[in-house]
Amino acid sequence: MKPLLYVDGYNVIGAWAEAERNGWPLDECRDRLTHLLEDYAGYTGQEVWLVFDGHKADRLMRSVDRRAALTVVYTKHGETADQYIEHMCQNLPRYREARVATSDNTEQTLILGRGATRLSARELLSELHSERSLGQARHQSSPAPEGSAVRAALSKEVHAQLESLRRQK
Repeated sequence: MKPLLYVDGYNVIGAWAEAERNGWPLDECRDRLTHLLEDYAGYTGQEVWLVFDGHKADRLMRSVDRRAALTVVYTKHGETADQYIEHMCQNLPRYREARVATSDNTEQTLILGRGATRLSARELLSELHSERSLGQARHQSSPAPEGSAVRAALSKEVHAQLESLRRQK
């Protein structure tokens, strides 16, 4: 079973120095964080849940957008991301490994009591950056097979015969 990571989206955006430095609007921050977490989930093989508060919005229903390895949740009116994450952690089986990324001290204490481990927003951002760098390095360092995939599948003898046919023209 994949490790599980819950992320309090607005809490992480609030701790994101790069977003503040670049003056990104909130919707761009959400999009960039979503993209980073999609990459992170792919690189690490974790199941990631990104939760955004909807408690001050007019949203009557919670929305859940499931992607490959990332689930994005917007909570309903009156429900905070903290409440949603606490509820999800409460319902996890004891054997399920779960981490929660938030810098809210009260939330961290509650999460520890529910059996999950905590990760501050800054620690998550640092982990996202280092995993992305490692993933890109792994991708760039793996040499592509010489020639095409078809050539790689052919024996040397068959390749030589095809090459001689090609040169007869």
